[in-house]
Formats: sequence, C-alpha cells, structure tokens
Amino acid sequence: MPSPLFSAEEYRLAPLVILDERSYTAFRLRHMPQRPGLVLALVGTDDATVYPRAAAIGAEAVVRTGRDLSWLHLRLHEATGCRYANWDDLLTGPPPPPGH
Repeated sequence: MPSPLFSAEEYRLAPLVILDERSYTAFRLRHMPQRPGLVLALVGTDDATVYPRAAAIGAEAVVRTGRDLSWLHLRLHEATGCRYANWDDLLTGPPPPPGH
C-alpha cells in the first residue's frame, strides 16, 4: 500500500512490507523505524543509488520485478499464508493501457 495510507501500527504489525520506488520518498519522509520484512521492489533498470537507498531504510532485500522472483514468492506465501495468489501477475508492474 502507498506509504501515506498506512498507520504506524499497521506498519509495525504487517508480516511483510513491500515498498516500490514511487513510494520511497514519501516513506522516507515519514521516518518509519527500521524493521525486519521490509523489501524494496524495483521495476526499472539498475541504478547505483538503489542499494544505498535500501540500506538507508533498513530494507531486508531489493528485488527487481521481471526477474527470478522465487525468493519474493516464498516471502509472500510465508507472510500471508496464501497458496493460490498469482504473484507473477501482481509483481510484473501495471497492465498496459487499453488499446495497446
């Protein structure tokens, strides 16, 4: 969920928090405490600033959508107990606009 929309309590209690690049700045401005289970998900290309930014927020991992996401799939299943969600569809980015 976008960082402005969750409470500090929800953040603390969530089994897993996946933050995308678009939410990074807003998340950082909220000064949320570091916690296990924080993952930074990237859709874009490699960027030399990604790992220092991930370390600054205490991210457990950086994953790139479109690559081997088996580790993230396992973490999602562990966190949610969900066996049947199609994580590939959810993690490959937004669908193309209508007519394309």
